[in-house]
Amino acid sequence: MPCHPPCNHAGGVFGRCRATTPLATRVLGIAALLFAALLVPALAQGQTPDDEFTGTLKKAKSSGSVTIGFRDASIPFSYTSGSGEPIGYSIDLCKMIVDAIGEQVGRPLAIKWMPVTSETRIDAVVSGKADLECGSTTNNAERQKQVAFSPIIFVAGTKLLVKKGSPIKSFRDLNGKTIVVTAGTTNEKAMRDIQSRFKIDFKLEIGADHAQSFALLTGGKVDAFATDDVLLYGFLAKNNLRNDYLVVGDFLSYDPYGIMFRKGDVQLKKLVDATFANLAQERELEHLYNRWFLRRLPSGDRLDVAMSPQLETIFRAMGTAPE
Repeated sequence: MPCHPPCNHAGGVFGRCRATTPLATRVLGIAALLFAALLVPALAQGQTPDDEFTGTLKKAKSSGSVTIGFRDASIPFSYTSGSGEPIGYSIDLCKMIVDAIGEQVGRPLAIKWMPVTSETRIDAVVSGKADLECGSTTNNAERQKQVAFSPIIFVAGTKLLVKKGSPIKSFRDLNGKTIVVTAGTTNEKAMRDIQSRFKIDFKLEIGADHAQSFALLTGGKVDAFATDDVLLYGFLAKNNLRNDYLVVGDFLSYDPYGIMFRKGDVQLKKLVDATFANLAQERELEHLYNRWFLRRLPSGDRLDVAMSPQLETIFRAMGTAPE
């Protein structure tokens, strides 16, 4: 009986035919096909071979961790709970970024926490001590020269916090007054610009951090505390002082917040942008906003700060897939 397909009988065992393609070659061919079947979907999902990771992703892959710089008094973005755990809107967003990094590098990642201040946060990122800075940091052109930012997570602006009954209703009432700002913030620049542009003679005190600036106001050492409006509302809610202090005046600056990371880290930038686009599409950004700005905080306080039309537009555009 002839062999099908034709075979080479030479060297056959007990007269049985042997295919011209050796068994080992056929096995290797099947293995190659299986490997290709596994590799193609992985590449389609944007996964990167281990030896091609760079920057923060390479560091995370080898160390098994990501270091997050956090603030201890930027309510509700980044602050510490009663047990000392970093919590907040920005913290939740950064945890989602860490999860995305873990999925990309193929291993679960631990979070190492590093406290930073307004003055130390940029250096912490630039120097590599912190991989992400998760607080209330304004994304502006000057800072973009040193670091990179996520898409916008909040839009704030400088306003004034004063004691109820204060004659200060706007920046025009600051002549002869003492104002505190926090070191290393855009609010300091905003107040100096106001001082120079409108020729208003007020004294500027510098607090080491937001908590110290707030304490100077409540302790009667200064007449007003100038910082981002949402942070002022956070201090009033946390300290139950809504009936004793007022946030007054027009916005004295425009401050879009973002998560900060190292400049030039192409892989991380791509991953962060994709993560935010996905969160926007699934309306998770809106859910997180409501959790931290409209519902009760873990402390029981409530900010009741509705999402601004500007931020609604930003989130909507972020979740729109490009054509």
